[in-house]
Amino acid sequence: MTSVGEMLAIFGAGVGAGAVNAVVGSGTLITFPVLLATGLPPVTATVSNALGLIPGSISGAIGYRRELRGQGRRVLKLGAGALLGGFTGATLLLALPASAFEMIVPALVGLALVLVVLQPWISARLRDRRRARQDGGPLLITGLTLASVYGGYFAAAQGIIYVALMGMFLDEDLRRLNAVKNVLVALVNAVAAAFFLFAADFDWTAVGLLAAGSTLGGIAGAAAGRRLSPVLLRVVIVVVGTVAIVQLLLR
Repeated sequence: MTSVGEMLAIFGAGVGAGAVNAVVGSGTLITFPVLLATGLPPVTATVSNALGLIPGSISGAIGYRRELRGQGRRVLKLGAGALLGGFTGATLLLALPASAFEMIVPALVGLALVLVVLQPWISARLRDRRRARQDGGPLLITGLTLASVYGGYFAAAQGIIYVALMGMFLDEDLRRLNAVKNVLVALVNAVAAAFFLFAADFDWTAVGLLAAGSTLGGIAGAAAGRRLSPVLLRVVIVVVGTVAIVQLLLR
């Protein structure tokens, strides 16, 4: 990677991905095609992307620190599942063919969007049960762990899946769920990246450019996302998720 234009494109993609990830998720759908366009092999691009987006996930989580107050126990419990799932997904990336998740990803994202749209209705039906289980219970932990396996493998739209699952099982404001989502994404990216450092090839130039760009994007995205009303945030999630499905189907 020697072209200044390619380097600027990767940096710009990192900024966009960091912002989108902080608000919704799906930032990988911005960065991954750019990395492929610069000539990186798919697995190298995936690994470099996971490493490069960690700072953006962290800056996004820090930007939501007010919404994270009072959720420490919840983050620890769900974070344990995210770490296990992320490590498993990273292992599968190096063991399975690159096309392993291609067919199921659009369906997963589509289901997640339906759940996001129906969240107010689901909340009303499950309110009493959810109040009795403030941690979401074993179903939420299991669902998030499985979603983290996918996140460690590819990560496209994993944030949307997290928000959809937590919205079903937790009686919380959507912005507070989004804050937890950012922490979980950061944990999955971190554990996957730690595995990749010892087991896979990556491009340090791409990693550095994505890291710088995603850090700035994460800060900006968190500032914008915190100002959105739950209704508008739900609309943004659905719009971005729909674009993600179209892009995945056209790949």
